[in-house]
Amino acid sequence: MAMTNIRTVDFEDREAPAGFRSRRARIGSELGMESIGGSIWEVPPGEAAYPYHFHLADEELVIGDAVRFALGEEGAHQLLNPTQEVVRFLAVSNSGRPDIVVYPDSDKVRAAERLPAGDGFSASFHRADAVDYWDGEARS
Repeated sequence: MAMTNIRTVDFEDREAPAGFRSRRARIGSELGMESIGGSIWEVPPGEAAYPYHFHLADEELVIGDAVRFALGEEGAHQLLNPTQEVVRFLAVSNSGRPDIVVYPDSDKVRAAERLPAGDGFSASFHRADAVDYWDGEARS
């Protein structure tokens, strides 16, 4: 049985602009999880863990206070730390399948493979760059 102590996890420093500086420990990956993602986030005072967004395939549960973020626009969220102390929370989601993430504030869309280790295909686009379904297609 694999086990990780959530008080002594190894955080990854992330490259992010001011306002989005946080650290993440992928405990689901450390435990060898394949279809459930679990991360401990550490967010400094005045920072956000990530931009405001919603998922079309990954439902999320955040535990500090327990909060469910549903699929689609109804589940749009961003976790901010307005306190003077570092805040930690546990985020759990389904994982290992492709997801589409929409960022309403910047009008972007991201398609990502969402593998447990965080790697795999990932691409972000401004919605204004969208093309017609048939654009560039020709019969082979």
